[in-house]
Amino acid sequence: MPPTLESEEHKALRSAVAALGKRHGRTFDREQLWSEAAKLGYLGVNLPEAYGGGGGGIAELSIVLEELGAAGCPLLMMIVSPAICGTVIARFGTEEQKREWLPGLADGTRTMAFGITEPDAGSNSHRIMTTARKDGADWVLNGRKVFISGVDIADATLIVGRTEDARTGRLKPCLFIVPRDVEGFQRRRIDMELQAPEKQFELTLDDVRLPADALVGDEDAGLLQLFAGLNPERIMTAAFAIGMGRYALARAVEYARDRTVWKTPIGAHQAIAHPLAQAHIDLELARLMMQKAAYLYDAGDDVGAGEAANMAKYAAGEACVKAVDQAVHTLGGNGLTREFGLASLITAARVSRIAPVSREMILNYVSHQTLGLPKSY
Repeated sequence: MPPTLESEEHKALRSAVAALGKRHGRTFDREQLWSEAAKLGYLGVNLPEAYGGGGGGIAELSIVLEELGAAGCPLLMMIVSPAICGTVIARFGTEEQKREWLPGLADGTRTMAFGITEPDAGSNSHRIMTTARKDGADWVLNGRKVFISGVDIADATLIVGRTEDARTGRLKPCLFIVPRDVEGFQRRRIDMELQAPEKQFELTLDDVRLPADALVGDEDAGLLQLFAGLNPERIMTAAFAIGMGRYALARAVEYARDRTVWKTPIGAHQAIAHPLAQAHIDLELARLMMQKAAYLYDAGDDVGAGEAANMAKYAAGEACVKAVDQAVHTLGGNGLTREFGLASLITAARVSRIAPVSREMILNYVSHQTLGLPKSY
């Protein structure tokens, strides 16, 4: 169905997840929430029923993440484990890989991290230097990754490496499942100002030897398989940002209704009311683009989904930052106290502008791919 109206099933899912989020709230325990969401079937709602999933798509999974975020308890690893890794394995994995990984990703008993970003190849995936070479029947990986979420709690990491094309000699991207404890695979936690349950890591792959079946998909498919995971990542990041923005806005609206100065609630003043109304509008518009992107992706339109997913991520990041800023401003000094739970969102909201792709790179993409302007990079 077109994304302009939600189905009754989607409304019911949204309501049920919102109730779960409300029970956990802003001071949630990540492991407990992850476990409960998994038991209710929410974590694997996008994965095939044949492997224990819900048989839905990114549209359903984005609803789950948005509503948890709106309740103040988003699960960042939903973007990574079921959305990126689960999608790639479901679309391109062998039957053995699907049987090994998808049931666990669906029921939450297993998680998978995703490693693409490198110190010298942030936004430019064509400069990825992690290489994979054949050695007999095995693959041997060498390289480094940075800002990889949740590696310490993941059973494996889906690593983006590059193999040499036998015909052209050029390096092309390929995806490998790297088990957590394989020899030569090291991690170092990055000390972040951002306070989040999921930690960030730098990874080193030093002659990591993997069997042939660690390769996901076709060795020659290249970017097709990579972007099969990156489009859901952008859609889910939009859901993460929209949920965060909704949470901040709800706290500000509640405060503006109750806080009385000069005999009237501050929410009666247009200087307070209008920016909050604008924040709401921006979040709703971002959600519409996110729904469009999810609809196109689930319908199999990878090209259309790529454009819409980038736009959704851009719009949601901008809307989230503005909503959080206005919420804190509405509360004044109270917006910086731990009691109201908004101050930590100032940093978190910026992440939605930066990761997994910066707003400037999205503008580059739209100006070149959509508008047909000359490429500048």
